[in-house]
Amino acid sequence: MSAARTNGPLLAVRGLEKRFGGVVATEGVDLDVERGEIHALIGPNGAGKTTLVAQIGGQLASDRGRIVFDGDDVTRLPAHQRARRGLARSFQITRLFKSASVLDNVALAVLAVAPRGIRAWRPLARDAGIFARARQALDDVDLGAKAANAIDMLSHGERRALEVAMTLASRPKLMLLDEPMAGMGGDESARMERLVGRLRAGTTVLLIEHDVDAVFRLADRVSVLVGGRVIATGPPAVVRSDAAVIAAYLGDEAA
Repeated sequence: MSAARTNGPLLAVRGLEKRFGGVVATEGVDLDVERGEIHALIGPNGAGKTTLVAQIGGQLASDRGRIVFDGDDVTRLPAHQRARRGLARSFQITRLFKSASVLDNVALAVLAVAPRGIRAWRPLARDAGIFARARQALDDVDLGAKAANAIDMLSHGERRALEVAMTLASRPKLMLLDEPMAGMGGDESARMERLVGRLRAGTTVLLIEHDVDAVFRLADRVSVLVGGRVIATGPPAVVRSDAAVIAAYLGDEAA
């Protein structure tokens, strides 16, 4: 293994920019995600968070800048090639079969990042190794008992947990989680928060989440994006007390 894969951040973003006509979505973004951390990305609506994650995941091509993942420049790689290298965005492998079982959907997620892709589904339908990975991922998110259920039988929170399981089953080095707690009630949010907290034991996480309290409980480091630019990065306590962050985003929530 090369030194590039053992030293330095797992993800290094430098000078990343994206414009939509005259609208600047991200501008000169520098961001490092260290191996094994939960790194949260927060900011007001319209700050460019989802655009930035789409650039990192490969769903959006960047106008400028560079993305280095695990020592390799992936700036020009399409999303599926980034996923096969271990850079997985939670939603990108979840748009499959709502009528299929929970277990089959996770197994398909494994195949989606395999060299042969989903086309290999039929000859590998009885592959014990694939289904063992799928079952383990479901156990990891406390959905093992619902493996035989159809997607329509799951609650909203369980579907979001399933998205995490489908990403975990691909054995990513970095998970990009975009608002995993969105639309959840208190109990489901608490379960998702515990699940995200457990992820750091096996992978690295870049998390976008509007629940600021959950972010500051979960994250090892936090970056704040405002107007397409990162205005602060650091441990939660430091970011929460940063005057620029309070003025631009947190306001009374920092008290």
